[in-house]
Amino acid sequence: MNQGLDFDIEGKLREECGVFGIFDCDGGEVASTIYYGLFALQHRGQESCGIAVTDTEGPKGKVNAYKGMGLCNEVFTPEIIESLQGNIGVGHVRYSTAGSSTRENAQPLVLNYVKGALAMAHNGNLVNAPELRRELEYNGAIFQTTIDSEVIAYHIARERVKTNSVEAAAVNAMKKIVGAYCLVIMSPRKLIGARDPFGFKPLCIGKRDNAYILASESCALDTIGAEFVRDVRPGEIVTITKKGISSDTTLCPEEKSKEARCVFEYIYFARPDSVFDGVSVYHSRLCAGRALAMDSPVEADLVVGVPESGHGAALGYSLQSGIPYGTAFVKNSYVGRTFIRPKQSSRESSVRIKLNVLKEAVAGKRVIMIDDSIVRGTTSAIIVNMLREAGAKEVHVRISAPPFLHPCYFGTDIPDEEQLLAHNRTVEEIRDLLGVDSLSYLKLGRLSELAEGLPICTACFSGNYPINPPKEDIRGEYIR
Repeated sequence: MNQGLDFDIEGKLREECGVFGIFDCDGGEVASTIYYGLFALQHRGQESCGIAVTDTEGPKGKVNAYKGMGLCNEVFTPEIIESLQGNIGVGHVRYSTAGSSTRENAQPLVLNYVKGALAMAHNGNLVNAPELRRELEYNGAIFQTTIDSEVIAYHIARERVKTNSVEAAAVNAMKKIVGAYCLVIMSPRKLIGARDPFGFKPLCIGKRDNAYILASESCALDTIGAEFVRDVRPGEIVTITKKGISSDTTLCPEEKSKEARCVFEYIYFARPDSVFDGVSVYHSRLCAGRALAMDSPVEADLVVGVPESGHGAALGYSLQSGIPYGTAFVKNSYVGRTFIRPKQSSRESSVRIKLNVLKEAVAGKRVIMIDDSIVRGTTSAIIVNMLREAGAKEVHVRISAPPFLHPCYFGTDIPDEEQLLAHNRTVEEIRDLLGVDSLSYLKLGRLSELAEGLPICTACFSGNYPINPPKEDIRGEYIR
């Protein structure tokens, strides 16, 4: 079903998923902890969520699982959480970038096979999923979903039959799959985490008492009162058992320059209170704002950020320029996944329903508005017009990322080039379309500063893909 370009109601990009796993070596119940961990990762996916748990002392094939469409607090009730008995488990929040938005495609995926049961949660996109899927289908595999995550799960299950451990099966499967992925895998007696050799997506390890945790972001560890241990290295597979943590680094790149973290984790996706590979997301956004102030100064009375990810960069711009930082927008926090979008014929705008302008803050002032990105430009134009209507004398827009010029194939819903506002347009042309007094983007060369020199993927801005793009579109029909 073609859903059109599926951004959230602010016109923001959305990232694929958040994953969480925990093994309580003392045998304590983990479902409620997974729920709160997913709650902290809700910003990474609002379409569906799920939890799968098992008892490491119980039968090898018994997995208790529940998943559904919606936010965590819409899908799970106290009674459901209470029914999910087990001391090891994985959880997932999803936003689809490959595969349609249906309950069948919700995760974790649970497979029952000759070795017992396997539950897996995946964040990212594979670029060779279609070929791998066809190969499996011609060998008799019957798929229950349309997502590339099931391809990974099948390959791990097949390899497990030929190897002596789940972690060895994961290594063999990782040798076949290509693309962006973080995996959290639950076997009957082990919890396994894996990160692709490029390190596109974040995955970290935590510890609380005698329980070990794997999570997409460190903010989830803070939420459950766990201690941050370290990040999983690009290409690393970690195995958690009652004996502790072991690591397989055979697939880690020999040269750090081969890594390619998604820079948009720092710009927008990750929560500002998270730390990704040793770099504070909040600090990255301050850095972006400071860079904009140095490279694109303008005289003004007020610096404001577009909620939520624009706030950090706006503060950085203010600190660097000396122009006061303020609040111009009030956000309606109660517009969730079930929001009924206005029809085209309606006067109500999705943006206006979620954001309102503080007229007293901007009336008669020259305003610098900081946002993290411009995709199609429709939302930005509406927000600029809202500032004008509220009495802003001038509106200057600064974007804490370079212009989007190319699609993403690694788990971010950046559409095809023809649908990107910056494609075949100059900054001056975009400025005129938005109706602003001035417009500047973050310089491409500044991106490495946001990640403090760590190797990053900048393909959506530069066109330099760390992996050759797929020959067929893997991102789902709804983005075309």
